Amino acid sequence: MKNVIVTGTGKGIGFETALQLANQNINVLALSRNIRLELAQHPNITCLSVDLADAEAFSTIRYFLENDWKHVDAIIHNAGSLVLKPFAETTLEDFINVYTVNVFAVTQLNNVVLPFMKSGGHVVTISSIGGVQGSVKFAGLSAYSSSKGAVITLSELLAEEYRERGISFNVLALGSVQTEMLATAFPGYEAPISAADMASYIANFTLTGNKFYNGKVLQVSSTTP
Repeated sequence: MKNVIVTGTGKGIGFETALQLANQNINVLALSRNIRLELAQHPNITCLSVDLADAEAFSTIRYFLENDWKHVDAIIHNAGSLVLKPFAETTLEDFINVYTVNVFAVTQLNNVVLPFMKSGGHVVTISSIGGVQGSVKFAGLSAYSSSKGAVITLSELLAEEYRERGISFNVLALGSVQTEMLATAFPGYEAPISAADMASYIANFTLTGNKFYNGKVLQVSSTTP
């Protein structure tokens, strides 16, 4: 059985992705602050209640990998934080909070997990269409969208650094998906894609996409926003 780590599994896309992978006979390590009962009761899912904004979380994850799994086949960096404010009202603390989850946690988790990953491993980072250079941008999302641009560049760089080890890094830059985060960013807007539908795409890409892509940014968006 393959071992896949999914972050941000407390709701939305992360929850659905973890469940769909587990239902395909994949071992899933589900990371979130809040553990969902449906995941905890699944025989193929191990839930760790961790806050990726807390450095102690990564010690907990490392301990689990050293003593249980021993190897990891894929990571899905899905956890995200969003602040919706005009730039003039967005504080340094707002930026730090968003970047801590959206960028620094991705970096730290990669540092923990990559020693347990062999050739054929796949690191998938969930970004946003708003983080892609030249895409349509929306007022009020300066911290969020810039952080999503940062992880795109990080993934491209790591794809080069780990190419000889046979580990692939790719980014899925998502458009609008019906989640709580979308409702925060665009109140009243209804997306044409559900969290479960997008999770199906992400799960399949994680398991097969590294056969065709490395160091790439795929824009998974049918609408704007």
